[in-house]
Amino acid sequence: MAHAGFATEEGTQGYAEAHSSVCHPGHYRQLDGLRLSSIGIGTYLGEADEATDAAYRESVAAAVRGGCNVIDTAVNYRFQRSERSIRAALDDLFAAGEASREALVISTKGGFIPFDTHPPQGQADFTEYMRKTYFEPGVCAPQDIVANCHCMTPAYIRHELDASLANLGLETIDVYYVHNPETQLQEVSREVFLSRLRDAFETLEAAVAEGKIRSYGTATWNGYRMSPGEGEYLSLEEVLDAARAAGGQDHHFRVVQLPLNLGMPEAFSKPNQSLGGETTCFLAAAAKNGITVMTSGSILQGRAAQGLPPVIGEVFPGFATDGQRALQFTRSAPGVAVALVGMRRIAHVAENMEVAKSPPAPFEDFIRLFREE
Repeated sequence: MAHAGFATEEGTQGYAEAHSSVCHPGHYRQLDGLRLSSIGIGTYLGEADEATDAAYRESVAAAVRGGCNVIDTAVNYRFQRSERSIRAALDDLFAAGEASREALVISTKGGFIPFDTHPPQGQADFTEYMRKTYFEPGVCAPQDIVANCHCMTPAYIRHELDASLANLGLETIDVYYVHNPETQLQEVSREVFLSRLRDAFETLEAAVAEGKIRSYGTATWNGYRMSPGEGEYLSLEEVLDAARAAGGQDHHFRVVQLPLNLGMPEAFSKPNQSLGGETTCFLAAAAKNGITVMTSGSILQGRAAQGLPPVIGEVFPGFATDGQRALQFTRSAPGVAVALVGMRRIAHVAENMEVAKSPPAPFEDFIRLFREE
């Protein structure tokens, strides 16, 4: 039976208040009145096996108990197993009365072809899976798939959204992302891409009306970090034009996810977006347009968790590990609401949630890393 409801202002505010004794007030930010934890749990990495399923089930529950109310996943993560592990954690939390559906902001994504439970065993297995799952039912046609892995036609988006709702055991998802839409630009023109994006957004506007999602956005890797003119570059201005074409001025495009970490600072440092005739960085453009930003790769998938230069400790004092300092960098970037970090072990949850006890670094400290010596 699916869990009814969605994140609400009252539910998330109550959650923040309930964790005020262990989390700094600055740990919670706002999205359309909701209170979001500045650290969210991601579920991308890990083997497609029962041990990792169990680990995520435990770590998601531990994160929610510890002050993290933002949970992020995607239908293709670990062959749909990450979504199902989250469902198991939610079942545990709700059954024990340790959290309510209204307190949690849950996001997922659709775009990459997800296999079911395990990867295909060879080309014949792949072909049969695609035929039975997508082609014969009319979800999509072979020509709709880009780079042998990505699709965002309306029927496909509807199919993947319904799969995610079933996997997560939810009636409503709070944020639904079109996953790495810039992948399409590897094979189609920008004009065709923007038309496809508008069609996907129209589908998601309909999903809002149906109560299946509350808002939508784009989760990207390269697009918003590239320079205009590069193949997979995404203009936030063009993306929002597509949202307005799909849903009018009251469209429900609310959130963008993109990488930001010590090794990938472009969202803050690179002026590549047009804003009122001027060029600015992505975070500034998003803030001006009222778009909430959640970051992925916040500690560079663990690579920023050790061996950082001493200056990082000077700028972000009071933390025990480089992983905590790296996370503090990302959650302190101006315009960032939530820094997502993969946590599939209880020890990772404990280490990362220690950061929530401190306020974000003030801008004058954060900016020191970008000033010339």
